[in-house]
Amino acid sequence: MEMNFDQHISGQFNADLEAIRNHMMSMGGLVERQVSQAVKAICTGDTNLADEVIRREDEVDKAEVTIDHECTQILVRRQPAASDLRMVLAVSRVVRDLERIGDEASKIAIHTLEVTDVSNSHICQQSVRYMGEEVIKMISGALDAFARHDIHGAIDVVRNDKLVDRQYASALRELITYMMEDPRSIGQAINIVWILRAIERIGDHARNISEQVIYLVSGHDVRHSTLTEIEEAAQQEE
Repeated sequence: MEMNFDQHISGQFNADLEAIRNHMMSMGGLVERQVSQAVKAICTGDTNLADEVIRREDEVDKAEVTIDHECTQILVRRQPAASDLRMVLAVSRVVRDLERIGDEASKIAIHTLEVTDVSNSHICQQSVRYMGEEVIKMISGALDAFARHDIHGAIDVVRNDKLVDRQYASALRELITYMMEDPRSIGQAINIVWILRAIERIGDHARNISEQVIYLVSGHDVRHSTLTEIEEAAQQEE
């Protein structure tokens, strides 16, 4: 009887872990759609789509609260150790980054409602669209790496974050030139800066999620580490 009881407890524990993981992935899918729609809204001037992104921010916030509560319950009731503890901690940290990605998507959507003719600007069509596509790929890649426990996939996302950072710096230089050549464009250019900043921050959060994949699989906490240090930590697992 004791063995069956232990098996029952273990089975329920595994189900609890699988539940928070699945809920996190569902939240990730919602956030990825939020970013995709926000980028589309700002680059097409679609205010209806922007309104939808803003309305659905509450769903992202509620998902974070719910999953955080589930993680807390597991910690209190199950007192997990080793890799199980890492799973709970990683999920808890990832949902925090997902919620912040949702916040940045809402900021982009708000700019769609506030900025006049931003969708017609050359910089929006080039920098915003291109950076937006890159960070959407990063979110997808980070979530996929988490689902597969794929360290190398996670490292690819970290590398792509460097690419987005370079794109951001290049776009800022272009905007400065744009403002110097036409002072009347300063107001619009500043709004585009805020949009680009939101997209760059989304890339940072996608990187954070990938760092949690490495922590989950290897036990190495690589937050605030360089790309080289992260790659070295991954090699230790091979």
